[in-house]
Amino acid sequence: MKRKHYIIMVIAFIVEIFLTYWIASMFSVRFIEVMFFTGIAFTLGTLYFTSSGGAMSRLYASQASAQKGIIQQRERFNFKAGPVFLASLLFFLIGLVFFILLIMGIIPPQ
Repeated sequence: MKRKHYIIMVIAFIVEIFLTYWIASMFSVRFIEVMFFTGIAFTLGTLYFTSSGGAMSRLYASQASAQKGIIQQRERFNFKAGPVFLASLLFFLIGLVFFILLIMGIIPPQ
């Protein structure tokens, strides 16, 4: 990867950490208790917005195809794993490890 991608990953990771910390402080829970759930939200959100665009994008592409008579190649799902998605996935996996440790009782409740 390029240096630019590493910088973007670090920035995305820091933003996710700050947002998770803010959510944890709003609900008065520990950071690691919320990390798994925000990791899922960040990962699914970036997957939705960095992939082929979801249902609305397919709707607009279908409408444009119908109006112009040209079949576009946008009908297939197109996954693009960029640095933001990789940072979100890493955040999710770290949160998953902490969540499993919390469920198993290795990390004691507060």
